[in-house]
Amino acid sequence: MTEGAPRVVIVGGGFAGLAAAKALRKTPAQIILIDRTNHHLFQALLYQVAIAALTPGQIASPIRGILQNQKNVTVILGEVTGVDENRRYVFLDTPERKAVPIPYDYLILATGVTHSYFGHDEYQQFAPGLKSLVDAVAIRNKILLAFEQAEAEEDPGRRRDLLTFVLVGAGPTGVEMAGALAVLVRTTLKPQFRRIDPVSARIILVDMASRVLGSFSEDLSEAATRRLQKLGVEVRLGKPVDQIDKDGVIIAGERIASKVVIWTAGVAPSAAGKWLNAETDRAGRVRVREDLTVPSHPEILVVGDTMSLDRDGAPLPGVAQVAIQQGRYAGRLIHARIAGSSTPAPFRYFDKGNMAIVGKGFAILESGRLRLSGFLAFFIWVGVHVLSLAQSGMRLSVFFQWLWGYLTAQRGSQVIVDHCAFKGGDDTGPARGTATSIKAPEENSSPD
Repeated sequence: MTEGAPRVVIVGGGFAGLAAAKALRKTPAQIILIDRTNHHLFQALLYQVAIAALTPGQIASPIRGILQNQKNVTVILGEVTGVDENRRYVFLDTPERKAVPIPYDYLILATGVTHSYFGHDEYQQFAPGLKSLVDAVAIRNKILLAFEQAEAEEDPGRRRDLLTFVLVGAGPTGVEMAGALAVLVRTTLKPQFRRIDPVSARIILVDMASRVLGSFSEDLSEAATRRLQKLGVEVRLGKPVDQIDKDGVIIAGERIASKVVIWTAGVAPSAAGKWLNAETDRAGRVRVREDLTVPSHPEILVVGDTMSLDRDGAPLPGVAQVAIQQGRYAGRLIHARIAGSSTPAPFRYFDKGNMAIVGKGFAILESGRLRLSGFLAFFIWVGVHVLSLAQSGMRLSVFFQWLWGYLTAQRGSQVIVDHCAFKGGDDTGPARGTATSIKAPEENSSPD
């Protein structure tokens, strides 16, 4: 690639960023993909790491490995902290330097989302969210260590608190994790302890909404609720969380003592809107035109969870399929401009439907008028998620791990990996990492 070729900078190595880079594989351009981690993460399966079903390496792939055969792409490890849209620079922080200006001719922002505690950021230290491998491993440590401490605990009250798990948020992440946690205690952990009965653990799923999985039809939502309850999950809906602290949560005035509270509720977009001084929606996502460009800056495209675009009067959902389709579209649009060919029609999202798994052998699926629940939906869920993994080796590894786990109830990794010295006390695990992801997809980042 010659030095005089146009430069396309892509910020974010998630589903949207990777899709854009791959769509530019035949483009005569210099492509620079920047991410703050060296790996592409399948966020929809993070909870599987958190409940010890999979290992981190089974859901994350090195970005360089994915793009190693695409010679027009350079991958840079660093964090973008701002954009000068007039001079066409992004500013990059690396371990060695701060605010390094990186020039661009075209810019694709696919910077994703992070946790949102709805104005109560103080909850974060007591209720970790799930958006990165650091989060997932920390939560896995916290869950497994709670059982270890309960096994050694003499006080019945303290033991009860250790075995009470509260998940705040009944969207796909909360529902899938609650179901998986219930299966973990009923199958894998049940025969492993002598002084406690893991099945006695309380798993409480809380949400202000009137039903779980609000993006699904009411009948499928009801099916998921019944399944959760059959697994022993306590579903508490329509009740606010008043407080979260080191001793547990207060829900609608009721104190629930718990040493493991997990945040599976809201998300917030990256700071891309502030970088661009662009119009944003109420959530802070950048309002884009139908070709995904920023008004007054046709060379800047915003895709995935960072953007806001309406479809039939409603904003596009924050799921991986939106990110993937928008990333591909952004790449094709820029390729057409550089190649001098006709530009594609305005972006139109093709909705392939939604799905969620609820425990072992049960899932729900909704696509148009098609609504399924049970084992067939579970089988489809497995197939879709396996095929959505970035590399063939990962697909085989995850498929056989799931098959082995289904047949034997053995988990992928029940190892407590504590990178901090054990200090005892009231903590049920190591300090939660503060790293957050800037790339798509967001909370409901299922490939469905």
